[in-house]
Amino acid sequence: MADWWLWAGGAAVLVAAGWWLRRRWRAGRPSSGDIWWADVPYARGQGSKLRPCLVLRRRGDGIVVLKITSQDKSHRRDHVLIPTRRWDARASHDSYLNLGEPIVVRPAAFQRRAGAADLRTRRQVARFRSRSR
Repeated sequence: MADWWLWAGGAAVLVAAGWWLRRRWRAGRPSSGDIWWADVPYARGQGSKLRPCLVLRRRGDGIVVLKITSQDKSHRRDHVLIPTRRWDARASHDSYLNLGEPIVVRPAAFQRRAGAADLRTRRQVARFRSRSR
């Protein structure tokens, strides 16, 4: 009987350690729904800019993101207002998420995680992407 408890305790420790290690490993990698600061290449021309972006998915050649801008894009149908103060305490106003221009960013370009997109924003992204397919 004592052997059973010993095996169960050892298994519980291994499961907990695996869970903790997986969380630590994933914490340093962009995943869907995360907002990260990344060195995003310009759409036209050469160069890049450090900017916040919303991670959509990983794929073989990089990570697909949507750019976030602080410029007013309220007149555009392919941009939605995104609450910025939830993930950037220094922000003085909300920003806009560019839904119409997904871009692939190399994994090494991601600098730091800023936070996660709120549920409303994720739903708007899903609706826009399902209509544009």
